[in-house]
Amino acid sequence: MDPLVLTLIAVGAIVVLLVTVIVLKWPAFLSLLFVSVLTALAGGIAIQDIIPLVIEGMGGTLGSVALLVGLGAMLGGIIEKTGGAEIIAHRAAEVLGEKRLSQALLIASGLIAIPIFFDVAFIILVPIIFAFAKAAGHRGPVAIGMPVAVFMVFIHNTVPPHPGVVGSTTLLGEDLMGLVTVLGIALAIPMGVLVYVAGKRVTSRPTFLLSPEVQQKYALAGAASFGGTDISGGDTGSRADTATSGDGPASGSGAAGGTATAVTDAPTATRPSAGLVIAVILLPILMIASGTIGSVLFEEGSTAANVVSFIGAPGFALLVATLAAMYLLGIMHGWGRQQMSELMDGSLGPAALVILVTGAGGVFAKVLTETGVGDAVSGLLIGAGVPILLLAFLMALAFKVAQGSGTVATLSAAGIVQSTVLAGDYSSLQVALIILAIGLGSVSLSHINDSGFWIATKFLGLSVADGLRTWTVLTTILGFTSMIILSLVWLVI
Repeated sequence: MDPLVLTLIAVGAIVVLLVTVIVLKWPAFLSLLFVSVLTALAGGIAIQDIIPLVIEGMGGTLGSVALLVGLGAMLGGIIEKTGGAEIIAHRAAEVLGEKRLSQALLIASGLIAIPIFFDVAFIILVPIIFAFAKAAGHRGPVAIGMPVAVFMVFIHNTVPPHPGVVGSTTLLGEDLMGLVTVLGIALAIPMGVLVYVAGKRVTSRPTFLLSPEVQQKYALAGAASFGGTDISGGDTGSRADTATSGDGPASGSGAAGGTATAVTDAPTATRPSAGLVIAVILLPILMIASGTIGSVLFEEGSTAANVVSFIGAPGFALLVATLAAMYLLGIMHGWGRQQMSELMDGSLGPAALVILVTGAGGVFAKVLTETGVGDAVSGLLIGAGVPILLLAFLMALAFKVAQGSGTVATLSAAGIVQSTVLAGDYSSLQVALIILAIGLGSVSLSHINDSGFWIATKFLGLSVADGLRTWTVLTTILGFTSMIILSLVWLVI
């Protein structure tokens, strides 16, 4: 089919996707499947082959996504319900002292954001943000809370096991999950420094006009205590009631990790130590890193290479970490086996929606590849002189700005560039950089159609205008700065 016609089909598919999601308020899962079928028909796929193609696209994507997102949700649910997030934040504050509360919470939030999805993790930290901000003498929670929120959503969009980056990695290089994880975490370290510095400037207004509800809660918030006692951040609302239901039509962050579980804390449970919680979080990261490094050090096909490959496989690493968390954070500290089972089962409920949306995005990507639409669009832009790294970033950015969902943005962008990437002579490192570029596009220019925007502004008491001045500015700074870093690395390798 003529490339111009295929390009017009791509434009039409995007328009239909945006209309169904934004105007008609269809669920993202339904919209992606509907658009996939229409695109397949318009692209010349035989009618009897369309549903088998849909099934193939769904199955091919869900193999890795369901495994990693499901295990990640369980791990995050255990850490959430056993108080791991609060424990890490308190310990970081104790180590760094009362004069460095912002830095302490930022470091803690970075660790917490790896296993726990953004909306759940941020809501867990809201009481601590309030208490730390009051202890630091701020007039409101924005100075501490907004950099934390942006840093966490940045990690959510660039580090597995979160759904968008897992989905795009599955489409462009499933065996690169470990490398993407290591590079994503490496990129997050300087971005943590940047969001702290930029956040101080962006939130440096003498005062933000907080909503009356948040003003009242902040006035009642207790100051932090560093003697090993609990801190009180006021009643910020029920996690289950206030968390979003997942990566819906206008969600850019996704959701999972136990937001909708009826399991209550074990009445006789004790709290694990901060060192133990951090060890559980770092365990899968270290296992994945060992596999990635081992693949370079050992000869391919050797016994050593096979062993480290098995140990470092993201699915196995998360399985080990989840089992370790179940015992070390739960059962060993007073949780009954039945309670842990219910907790972990409950964490899969919200994750199911994310998994289905990601699978539908895989269907759309498969259709774009099979019809040649993705080839036509990426070929047209590359022919116009747009580098593949920039193309991946811009495609994700365009989808993100238009409809808000980070998962939809990453998977749609990956589908458009998939054929070009797989057919190109790119190294593993280059493909990993392309995957990260897609993730960076899905975090930049986040605004009012992103559920992450509303979560951060609502819980911090900001107006829409102040949300745009803070959340949108900081996500864009981190996304574009990271893209510059990736571009420099691309030029060197």
